[in-house]
Amino acid sequence: MFTYKTQIRLHDTDAAGLIFFANQFKIIHDAYELLLEKFGFSFPQMLTGEKYFLPIVHAESDYKAPLFVGDKITIAIKVGHIGTSSFSFEYIIRNAKKALVGTAKTVHVTINPKTGKKTPLPFSLHQALKKYARNKGTRT
Repeated sequence: MFTYKTQIRLHDTDAAGLIFFANQFKIIHDAYELLLEKFGFSFPQMLTGEKYFLPIVHAESDYKAPLFVGDKITIAIKVGHIGTSSFSFEYIIRNAKKALVGTAKTVHVTINPKTGKKTPLPFSLHQALKKYARNKGTRT
């Protein structure tokens, strides 16, 4: 399973010193970008040379325990659903003691940038998602 390790920075927190709710999405998006790079898809390439975009059309996040400046966390990513033009990722966030501190889910749809309409997942991305799900024991 792909994991991303980071820590909560001062700019991730609110006036109470806790992670600001929206920044949990920022952190999981960092992990998502790195996973796509592992698959061989880079955002600069997608934004300039590809024939599709992968916008997030649904996102949800749950906070299980507070996170403070300096807390070290690990984000694990599982493939949720793989469809013909969409897919989802599930994120599990744990602190340094391996306690569950948050979960999140994002749903992505492949969009043709010229028409703004959904389009089938590129074959190479579909195959990468299926292989990742199969090799990591995640559901499809």
